[in-house]
Amino acid sequence: MSYIEKLLENKKISWGLIFSIVVGVIVINIILALKTIDDLSITQKGITNTGEIILSLDKLHNLVISAETGQRGYLLTKNEDYLQPYQDAIGQVIKQIKLVNTLNSDIESQEEKIAELSNLVEMKMIELSDTVDLALDDKEKRALTMVMNGRGRTLYKNLVQLFNEIKTSEVLYRNNLYKKLEAIEKEAKFTFSISAITSFLLLVGIGVLVHINSRTELFYRQSLETKNEELAEKVNLRTKELTIYSEELARSNRELEDFAFVASHDLQEPLRKIRAFGDRLATSYSDVIDERGLDFIERMRNAAERMSNLINDLLEYSRINTRGNKFVSVSLNKIIDDVVDDLEVAIEESNAVITYDNLPEINGDVTQLTQVLLNLLSNAIKFRQNDISPKITISHHNESVFDPILRTETLWHTIVISDNGIGFEQAFEDKIFVPFQRLHARATYKGTGIGLAVCRRIVERHGGTISAKSKVNQGTTFTISIPHNYIAPVTDTPITQ
Repeated sequence: MSYIEKLLENKKISWGLIFSIVVGVIVINIILALKTIDDLSITQKGITNTGEIILSLDKLHNLVISAETGQRGYLLTKNEDYLQPYQDAIGQVIKQIKLVNTLNSDIESQEEKIAELSNLVEMKMIELSDTVDLALDDKEKRALTMVMNGRGRTLYKNLVQLFNEIKTSEVLYRNNLYKKLEAIEKEAKFTFSISAITSFLLLVGIGVLVHINSRTELFYRQSLETKNEELAEKVNLRTKELTIYSEELARSNRELEDFAFVASHDLQEPLRKIRAFGDRLATSYSDVIDERGLDFIERMRNAAERMSNLINDLLEYSRINTRGNKFVSVSLNKIIDDVVDDLEVAIEESNAVITYDNLPEINGDVTQLTQVLLNLLSNAIKFRQNDISPKITISHHNESVFDPILRTETLWHTIVISDNGIGFEQAFEDKIFVPFQRLHARATYKGTGIGLAVCRRIVERHGGTISAKSKVNQGTTFTISIPHNYIAPVTDTPITQ
């Protein structure tokens, strides 16, 4: 490790240490603050709760007193004006009892006492109601006798005693909570003071470390500038090498293309002669050649034709990147219409049904994209099940994909082509995209086995991907994903006639 690398590593360690300390102090302060807030919240909640209990009990006690005052006033004066406050108090007492019973005290066994108090109040209300009812029935003597027997006074005495006991407990508990609240406030002040001091010391430490680091900044800058100059020189040298290599690669591609063209032309010429002489033998000498000889001639002609197709397909496959058209805005709907028109005879013979969504316009090579869709749709018709009409659906949806190079969201189009054909084992998915790979006998299905390889290479030239999902006798689904505005590589050259 060089001296500069050691300095940079030490700088990373020092800033890492600073970051760790800052994070540690922040975390500790947050924990202490949250604990303080939690304690304050719990204490405040307890104070509020016990205050509600005290107020509710006071209100209940006052309502009992009001009801008893109205009862005694009516019994002594026979004035019905006393009945109104008595009746109002009775109705409110019932509601207040329900409210009191819903209160939850933080004091242990306090809820049992509150329930007992509610029972005493209910008994007291019953006693008051009985005396008032007797008085209303003109049975004043019985009502006074019931009042004078002391049962009501005993109930009220027990009620007041229990009420005072509950209220005293709640008041003491509330006072303790106030003391606890004061202690928490003092503790919070102390905690925040410590946090402020540690934060100040931390800032001082950071300032010292920043000052130390700034003293080495000039050295780093000078060292980096020296390294940058060396790197720039190396980059320029490497750029020249890559330029030479690119020119050499382009020349090599041209030579390979010329070789492929010449090779295919030279191979096609003897094949044409083989086919021509085979045709002459079959037509002019069929009467002197036996059936076995005619069969040999027919096999020779078929092999020559197959060889010619293989050469043409291989040449076409090799020219996808080097002989492609410039990319333009292409309507996939227009391409589908043209392909369906080209396959009209095959569609009618197989009773095929092709349905497709409203497809988008993309940036691409219209000729090559037509070839992709033509290959896929013709395959869907060719590899159909017996006695089942092909049903082909083409769907489309968009999605935004993050491009790590451009660092932005790019629009991608996904075209899904599904059929109900014979399908294939999913294990052969990669094999079907390899040139000249076949999953079926040549006698069963015609073709050279290069169509899907051409499709994949064209899709890749457009910056996309193609995949297949299939099940035997359940059909196949091809999925093509292509970016909306893909720009062809600069190595592509326009097609020459």
